[in-house]
Amino acid sequence: MELKLHEFDLPLKYKFGISRETRTVQKTVIAEVIQDGISGYGEAVANHKYYGFTVEKMFADLNGLQEDLKTRNLLEITPDALWSIYHPKLKANPFAQCALDMALWDLYGKLKGKKTWELWGLDASKRPVTDYTIGIDDIEVMKKKLLEFKDWPVFKIKLGTDHDMEIMQELRKVTEATLRIDANCAWTAEQTIEFSKTLKELDVEFIEQPLPAEDWEGMKKVYEKSVLPVIADESCVHEEDVDRCHGNFHGVNIKVVKCGGLTPALRMIRRARELEMKVMVGCMTESTVGISGIAQLMPLLDYVDADGPALLAKDIATGVTIDKGVVSYSDVPGNGVVLSGELN
Repeated sequence: MELKLHEFDLPLKYKFGISRETRTVQKTVIAEVIQDGISGYGEAVANHKYYGFTVEKMFADLNGLQEDLKTRNLLEITPDALWSIYHPKLKANPFAQCALDMALWDLYGKLKGKKTWELWGLDASKRPVTDYTIGIDDIEVMKKKLLEFKDWPVFKIKLGTDHDMEIMQELRKVTEATLRIDANCAWTAEQTIEFSKTLKELDVEFIEQPLPAEDWEGMKKVYEKSVLPVIADESCVHEEDVDRCHGNFHGVNIKVVKCGGLTPALRMIRRARELEMKVMVGCMTESTVGISGIAQLMPLLDYVDADGPALLAKDIATGVTIDKGVVSYSDVPGNGVVLSGELN
């Protein structure tokens, strides 16, 4: 196989604010693996500020596999087997491993003539709708964003300001849709417990990652006293974190970029189910390349946050499509990705 790497700056439709940063552009890496004239694509966004992974670091680590990949035939070895082979070299860079793993699954499905979820033996007839994320902004701007997508059934609201409950009260006035909260580590245990009472009155579904990732003592208190379920995100990065979240969270939000791809995400989902936890898979504002990979997991999920393409001003590929929260698969095998090669 041949490996090609692409870099894109994805422009966002609106500035996107969370508790620790605001951005207008998302840098991303696309890995392209080629065999028999067929290309498979995978994606990992850059996230230097919180996780420390840059485009340059991903390029360097993936380029180190070029010679070995040339000796591999994807009709003779499966993507999950290759994940295990390359993990020792990419263990310190799960973002890079995600881009490669996702590309290998896309290519494998295309070579086999089957969609990735079919290769996994899943039933895609039932899958959750994706939420649409409303980033932190002025309240009137947040209401405008929500009303622009008023036909969507579920919204995830980013919080982490000094007036979070005011935001929620105002947003609830303009929609009857399901609302979820993501505080991105911005609250204390005491705030979360108290806020949960107001949020329950506002018919909020759950609270995602209210406390800093390392505050396990605080999360134990929240888990025991919050009147709403709590879902881990920053506290659930690697496979071993699922067990640690058990008894501290009601569910986990698995990010394929952070855990190293679709292969470990499948294992994390299975482990969470064994522990009788709710399972969500989220995105990190990927293009249609990454979302098409994430979408293959949807038949296994309770919740999904796969709205990346809807947040972009321009996209770089075709694949799954999203209409009012409903994700539809492409007719193309694998993850269904076709890269345009430029912003479109």
